[in-house]
Amino acid sequence: MFAFHRRAGRAILNPMEPHSIVIVSLHSPKERLWGELVEISIAGVTLRGIDLGSFDDFVSQVLHPEGERIGLPTLFFPMQRVERIALDEPRGSIPSMAEKFALKIGQTLTDYLSQFA
Repeated sequence: MFAFHRRAGRAILNPMEPHSIVIVSLHSPKERLWGELVEISIAGVTLRGIDLGSFDDFVSQVLHPEGERIGLPTLFFPMQRVERIALDEPRGSIPSMAEKFALKIGQTLTDYLSQFA
């Protein structure tokens, strides 16, 4: 399902849909998380993700599991803590985190997480 918003007299598509790969910025305390969007509601944001600073460790664990493979925890953050939600998109020649993940692991984050659903 797609949501549309009006801006400058024209309708634009809202790309923040479930299963989008996003970066969520929080405050009090300040945190940045990366992962798959589960839901956005008036109450808050639900994300299957990790702290952005743990990305390399997560990729390393996926590549070299010690025991069972790991997924991402499902996290809820109340809207009062949410500062910003950004799509994980490439910027010029800089790849997105999702592209880096797919390049290193050989599958998309969504495909990887589907084995834990």
